[in-house]
Amino acid sequence: MTTQAPPLLRVNRVSKWFGEIVGCRNVSFDLHPGEILGVVGESGSGKTTLLRCLSGKLEPTSGGAEFLSKRHGPVDIFQLGEQDRRRLQREEWGFVHQNPRDGLRMRVSGGANVAEPLMNLGGRHYGQMRQATTDWLERVELDISRVDHKPRNFSGGMQQRIQIARNLIHQPRLVFMDEPTGGLDVSVQARLLDLLRELVRDLQLSAIIVTHDMGVARLMADRLLVMKNGDVVETGLTDQVLDDAQHPYTQLLVSSVLQL
Repeated sequence: MTTQAPPLLRVNRVSKWFGEIVGCRNVSFDLHPGEILGVVGESGSGKTTLLRCLSGKLEPTSGGAEFLSKRHGPVDIFQLGEQDRRRLQREEWGFVHQNPRDGLRMRVSGGANVAEPLMNLGGRHYGQMRQATTDWLERVELDISRVDHKPRNFSGGMQQRIQIARNLIHQPRLVFMDEPTGGLDVSVQARLLDLLRELVRDLQLSAIIVTHDMGVARLMADRLLVMKNGDVVETGLTDQVLDDAQHPYTQLLVSSVLQL
């Protein structure tokens, strides 16, 4: 009999209120190593609020989230001090924003953006960091001759590739993604999603991806949480949820896609 590895992240009844307005309410789930969890729902459903709480960008109102860290073992990320939380974000996590400008330093080169996480972890050998940077630019299918160009000289899709490289170069254990292809043309979206899926699988990362796009959810996620008005209304394996939706709201989301 095999024993399943403990979850990388265990979320227990996380809630966030903005005065009398609910952001998310009593959300619980386990995320296992190498698993991709999709959080889906329409705008205002609470999915981004949940992601920001779990990634340490927003303080929850209540609940706990235990992360199996390399440095300290299981830790409740909401109980960590600011310094320890920032170290966790720097060493073991990545965060891919919908708008790459929110995740890049626009005044330095694309190469410097990608190399910065290595410097934050103590890297000092210029040649090694330069090689790692160009390797990653190639991996996300960017022309390495443009390594010293600033992000403003790249298209939105290329900026997103730089942001992805920046977030994966230090081999995080958990990556948060907030609508990572939401602002891009459909043709650019498709290739970027394929690339993201390949990288996450190759590196055996765990990821939480927030999206309103059910096609993105089907392509990327092993398991889904469906949110409406701050609550999780359905959860399960991706194919199970999308092909045999049980909750009327999930059925509406799926049918709206089919009717497009």
